[in-house]
Amino acid sequence: MTEVLACEGLKAGYGGREVLSGVSMRLAAGEVLCLVGHNGAGKSTLLKVLFGLHRPSAGSIRLDGAVVRPEPERMAKAGITYLPEGRGVFPTLSVRENFALGLFSLGLKGAAAQERIAEVLSLLPQLRPLWQRRAATLSGGQQQMVSIGRALLSRPRILLMDEPSIGLAPKLFQDLLAPVRALQHQRGMAILLVEQNIAEAFAMADRSMVMRSGRIIFEGPPTALSDKTRLLELF
Repeated sequence: MTEVLACEGLKAGYGGREVLSGVSMRLAAGEVLCLVGHNGAGKSTLLKVLFGLHRPSAGSIRLDGAVVRPEPERMAKAGITYLPEGRGVFPTLSVRENFALGLFSLGLKGAAAQERIAEVLSLLPQLRPLWQRRAATLSGGQQQMVSIGRALLSRPRILLMDEPSIGLAPKLFQDLLAPVRALQHQRGMAILLVEQNIAEAFAMADRSMVMRSGRIIFEGPPTALSDKTRLLELF
């Protein structure tokens, strides 16, 4: 499969403390790659470095085979969308206004903007009755749905998702992932998913990686980690 995003020997940290210790990974077109590991392993930092929100101290990043120095605007223009940990919504704004901000950042208006809205609402119809409600009045699951919907407005070809299940019941998490997975199948979107809900994440993943203390210590199919004893050993 064609490589769309990759890194080699990435090192990064905060205030002199190393968090990534030579991480190398590859994400292929149309692939769902799930990254798991203990809290503080460096998973979120990896996503931030790949999107250009944090500078690495060493290593290289490739986009479509070419070495790049990531910047959020550049990566967004290249079709990469980053969904950060947490709800990521503007609580004082309505769902409609949250979407409007997303469309504004994409430079979309008029018929093009309405087309994107209709597209996302067809994937997440649960948002329709919430359209005029302020995000602060929504449940955690509803807010996460707004966040995912806004991310999908850009029609990403690469989606970086950081812990989308935080605070959600397993069934609600399944309901959120199902349309994302359907869209991924339909468009060949690549997804790098950082997740603690391992069972649900592995159910949609094509490949899995385990990170421990800033290093990738396992890479392979999710079925290779179906033995919980083996998985606990890696954690």
